[in-house]
Amino acid sequence: MLKEFKEFAVKGNMVDMAVGIIIGGAFGTIVSSLVDDVFMPVIGLVLGGVDFSNLFIVLSNPDKVAVPSLAVAQAAGVATLNIGLFINALVKFLIVAFALFMVVKGINMLRREKEEKPAEPPAPPREEVLLTEIRDILKAKEQST
Repeated sequence: MLKEFKEFAVKGNMVDMAVGIIIGGAFGTIVSSLVDDVFMPVIGLVLGGVDFSNLFIVLSNPDKVAVPSLAVAQAAGVATLNIGLFINALVKFLIVAFALFMVVKGINMLRREKEEKPAEPPAPPREEVLLTEIRDILKAKEQST
C-alpha cells in the first residue's frame, strides 16, 4: 500500500497540480495586496476619500453602540452589511480572472502556432532524385531532336 501511495504522489500530474496550487496561493496574496493597498485607496481617493475596507451598513444595533468603524461594529457584535469588503473581493476576482484568461489565451495561441506549422514532407530518396534527373535529361534530348 505504501508503494502504491508513493507512485500516486510522485506522478507528474500530481506534482504539477501541487505546484499550481502553491503558485496560485502566492498569486492570490499578491492580488490581495495589489487591490487592498494600491487600487482601492486610489479609487477611494478619486471618489472623494471613501475607505472601501470600512464601508458598511448597520443592519441591527439593539444596544445602540456607536459604530464609527467596521472593526468596532464587529467587536461589539453589531450586524453589518460589509459592502466595501465585497467590492474588494469583487475587484480581486476580476483581476485573477483576467490574469487567468490571459494565461489560457497565451497557451492556446502557442498550441495553435504549433498545430498550424505543417511538417515538411520528407526528402525523396536519392534514387528517386537521380531517376527524375535522368528523365528530365531524356526529355530535353527528345525535344531537341
